[in-house]
Amino acid sequence: MQYLYAPWRTAYITDTEKERIEGCVFCHISNHPELDEKHHVLYRDDVCFVVMNRYPYTPGHFMIIPHRHTDALESLDPDVWLRMSGLAQRGVRMLKEGFGAEGVNLGMNLGAAAGAGIAEHIHLHLVPRFQRDTNFITTIGETRVYSTDFQKIYEKLKAMVPRFMEF
Repeated sequence: MQYLYAPWRTAYITDTEKERIEGCVFCHISNHPELDEKHHVLYRDDVCFVVMNRYPYTPGHFMIIPHRHTDALESLDPDVWLRMSGLAQRGVRMLKEGFGAEGVNLGMNLGAAAGAGIAEHIHLHLVPRFQRDTNFITTIGETRVYSTDFQKIYEKLKAMVPRFMEF
């Protein structure tokens, strides 16, 4: 028998490390810049912030989130969408050139029916991809194995932000 060790998943499964946040978790992060390190925020400006996905699909998975609370992309101010798009371009470049990703998936799940885990506040996922980064366990076992330390990945990406993301 083989064993897979993924200790980072314990908090997600048991809910023991989750901080109880009233209301929207993204609004909480938006309104508390003093907690950026704790929340693993990579970048913030007056329009958006970029935060690591706490339960990533692959190492380096992060999200671009507008400060404005909305669940409707269609009602988002076009200038906010342009900023999100500009950050997405910079984020893809950072993941490819700085992080070594061989590809990047971009995506938004708009609404619970579309698969959004946090449906009340839109967010754009950037998921770095690497050759052979999926295997049977994802498909059959509905489990992901995260092969590296989350905090180290955060620190590595955070160090690249001035070079790749700042306007």
